[in-house]
Amino acid sequence: MNSYRTHTCSELRAANIGKPTTLIGWVDSVRDHGGVIFIDLRDRSGITQVVFHPEVNQDVAKASQQLRSEDMIQISGTVAARLKTDTVDTTNADLPTGEIEVSADTLNVIKKADVLPFQLDRALSNEDLRLKYRFLDLRRPSMVRNMQIRHRVTKTTRDYLDEHGFLEIETPILSKSTPEAARDFLVPSRLA
Repeated sequence: MNSYRTHTCSELRAANIGKPTTLIGWVDSVRDHGGVIFIDLRDRSGITQVVFHPEVNQDVAKASQQLRSEDMIQISGTVAARLKTDTVDTTNADLPTGEIEVSADTLNVIKKADVLPFQLDRALSNEDLRLKYRFLDLRRPSMVRNMQIRHRVTKTTRDYLDEHGFLEIETPILSKSTPEAARDFLVPSRLA
């Protein structure tokens, strides 16, 4: 637990129903259902649905209407079961948190997002645009998945080699000078 949140967006389950929680992350999507605002809140671990009821807190519900994709927010509220009856089923079996939602009673907008240069949930063919907005590109689900896999492979390799007595030693990388008139970047070193 840290001071910004009590749970990540993929942690909450049916066992947490009725308990208070604080989450922080990016707004993935916003849906207005007649004054009741639903958002999907995303962090690197997953997505949790958050609902803002006007009858719970009128000011917070009104502020939630101004949220848009990629705004960074912190919410506090109570974990509740999603509506499931014989005729209506709002649960989402595709999400690990699909049986619950968080009924928010506080909203803290950490940072408002500018208009996005591209949609994070769609494939992007313009490589220059991806690199210019690398900070946004790294939030895309495919990139998050790639970084997590790379981390696990690197960690597993290092752990295996460490357990077998190997040392990791970083040596300077030798490369030839570039002919494009760029100056070489020399790294100072200390003699032992």
